Amino acid sequence: MAAGDGGDEVRVLQNLRGKIYDAKHLVPNKMRDFFCTINLDQEEVFRTQVVEKSLSPYFGEEFYFEIPRTFQWLSFYIYDKSVLQKDLRIGKVSIKKEDLCNYTGKENWFMLQPVDSNSEVQGKVHLELKLNELITDNGSVCQQLVVHIKECHGLPLINGQNCDPYATVSLVGPSRNDQKKTKVKKKTSNPQFNETFYFEVTRSSSYTKKSQFQVEEEDIEKLEVRVDLWNNGNLVQDVFLGEIKVPVKVLRNDSFQAWYLLQPKENGNKSSKTDDLGSLRLNICYTEDCVLPSEYYTSLRNLLLKSSDVQPISASAAYILSEVCRDKYDAVLPLVRLLLHHHKLVPFVAAVAELDLKDTQEANTIFRGNSLATRCVDEMMKIVGKHYLKVTLKPVIDEICESPKPCEIDPIKLKEGDNVESNMDNLRYYVDKVFREIVQSSISCPTLMCDVFYSLRHLAAKRFPNDPHVQYSAVSSFVFLRFFAVAVVSPHTFHLRPHHPDAQTSRTLTLISKAIQTLGSWGSLTKSKLSSFKETFMCEFFKTFQEEKFTESVKKFLDDVSSTESKEPSGLSEPVHLKEGEMYKRAQGRTRIGKKNFKKRWFCLTSREFTYHKQQDKEPIFTIPIKNILAVEKLDESSFNKKNMFQVLHGEKPLYIQANNCVEASEWIEALCRVTRCNQKRLSFYHPSAFLNGNWLCCKATIENSVGCARCTADVPADTQIEIDGDRETERIYSLFTINRSKLQKLEEACGSIAVYQGPRKEPDDYSNFTIEDSVATFHTLKQIIDIVEKLNESHEKYQKKRSSSAKYGSEENPIVGKVS
Repeated sequence: MAAGDGGDEVRVLQNLRGKIYDAKHLVPNKMRDFFCTINLDQEEVFRTQVVEKSLSPYFGEEFYFEIPRTFQWLSFYIYDKSVLQKDLRIGKVSIKKEDLCNYTGKENWFMLQPVDSNSEVQGKVHLELKLNELITDNGSVCQQLVVHIKECHGLPLINGQNCDPYATVSLVGPSRNDQKKTKVKKKTSNPQFNETFYFEVTRSSSYTKKSQFQVEEEDIEKLEVRVDLWNNGNLVQDVFLGEIKVPVKVLRNDSFQAWYLLQPKENGNKSSKTDDLGSLRLNICYTEDCVLPSEYYTSLRNLLLKSSDVQPISASAAYILSEVCRDKYDAVLPLVRLLLHHHKLVPFVAAVAELDLKDTQEANTIFRGNSLATRCVDEMMKIVGKHYLKVTLKPVIDEICESPKPCEIDPIKLKEGDNVESNMDNLRYYVDKVFREIVQSSISCPTLMCDVFYSLRHLAAKRFPNDPHVQYSAVSSFVFLRFFAVAVVSPHTFHLRPHHPDAQTSRTLTLISKAIQTLGSWGSLTKSKLSSFKETFMCEFFKTFQEEKFTESVKKFLDDVSSTESKEPSGLSEPVHLKEGEMYKRAQGRTRIGKKNFKKRWFCLTSREFTYHKQQDKEPIFTIPIKNILAVEKLDESSFNKKNMFQVLHGEKPLYIQANNCVEASEWIEALCRVTRCNQKRLSFYHPSAFLNGNWLCCKATIENSVGCARCTADVPADTQIEIDGDRETERIYSLFTINRSKLQKLEEACGSIAVYQGPRKEPDDYSNFTIEDSVATFHTLKQIIDIVEKLNESHEKYQKKRSSSAKYGSEENPIVGKVS
């Protein structure tokens, strides 16, 4: 099995990607500062930048992340940013997990709904219900309901802290409401109640000799069990956490035990008006992939990997995938990662680029569209160019963000007292510095990027032999316009900055990005090009640049990054920067009262060491060499009553860390596991809980250095720079073929029509959107794809049947209870 592929077990993996565009007609009806968050149930996992002084803020931010846990609702909250008070939630868009498929890949406007505490729920409760027959001392029959509330899981944080939950258990009917209450559990989102409550269902009646217990129809139809979860507020009002309702009639034949998803109150939001809160424009793509063992994908994987060898390339499985997907990006993401993982990307990109060039008539429009070739190169640069961007741009981006100088040169946007000449000098200083860092960075450019640029350069020269400049514009259109310029304007997206820059700095970065696009575009500093600028102020700014000096620098840089010559090894000795961010770690020392506490620290992971610092860019307080890390594992919440915790085991005591949310925790664990996978002294067993008060909480062992009681996590991908799971990407491609099965059949029919009827096309609309260069070869590949997909369908159906029969989640008779997948 190739590195990065899955093991022998079936894995269910989820991810979410999309874009938050803009909001309009927000209340209050005056200019405010707004931002938007993405929440899994009640857990925030993403936040946009703040858009200042707007009624219709444009966010324009893309998101992509793996979802490491089950959830019920995906929500988008619009906040009114406050300086002195708590940020105000204006409204929300909440979509049930089961309904996400209705919006996948589509741009939609959603009406904002009011935020009501009675509708803000998450988590689940484990119940056992039973109906008993009791015979009293006088021989009469009494019917008794037994409710065993065992535990809850995944309750929300309250004001950033674990809640103090308790439950009320009620038997409710038309004329009765018998309620009982559990004990309060302190500081936990996963309380263990294990309490049993007894309720009389029907009144005592004379004992009969009927062998079978019967409940009166009228009574049983109207009774229901209701369990409400609350956070104990002590001195303030208790907070509703969710409820479930189960009709007693489902218990006629047997006891019933299941997990139930907590639901909002039935009257939540009903009285609120939703017409005047505004609306939010979103593009959402949620996928859930059931990844089978690796051997199931052998046929599909091999068919995809030989795509670059197929003649013509339009008859290959990889190209057909892009043809049948409504959005090419859906196909590009898993396709590039799979081909990259198996070292087949460069020849495929060269083949589709050559096809792209056949339709390009003007040299100055080369690789300017959103074709399969350009999207593949874009995605490749995002994946393999992360470290390259950081070593090249991060220092200068940090300088711009941390010590910003006014750079506005648009007369319309100048503030009172601004000096346009001074601002132009500041902008020129930043542009010169960014440009210099870029053109001197060729030694750090990844070899794979260089190989792709080499292919594109020579294909362009071959297509336009009489244009000496086209070989350079073919490369600059990617490396300047689609790589460096995009990273400059969105440093947070490319992990160059931990937080969004403020509005003024964002404007400065936008102006710098425009300048870098112009300087990097071959020949764009000529007078004829400058006159085409839409903004007069940018035209005036570029008149100060010496064309020949910048053109020569660009030419030399493009020559270097499109060369196949080996790079100097000096760049390889530098540690690869993998991840950084702010988290909480448990103090290594003790406070005055003798208790360990948690402190906010800045963490940094490279291929050489794992460090934490008091603040970003400060000297490290604590350093763990990567070679010394023995294991990285999740830590049970019960250890410190905190969510999203993990532990780094090394030569000394474990380092306990709390991430800000489940997505962030999962990403850190994966990154640390990946970089330490080949360590020779990795542990096979670990303790899932902490060592406190003289014993391990998990196994009660009293010796601190005793062998762990749980097996360590299975293998993870070994590549420290490129995170690719080959089986997962193949499963995603299979899913895309399955979703677009009708298009595969239509393309198959089109090939048959062309092969049979060789004359002029009378009805081109049936297949004019498809690229069919060789109908016979394309038909042959299509038949292989359809056969493979059908076999994988059978394997998935077998697994789904097994899965549905082994998990009991709620009751199918109870419409309030949802199933968790």
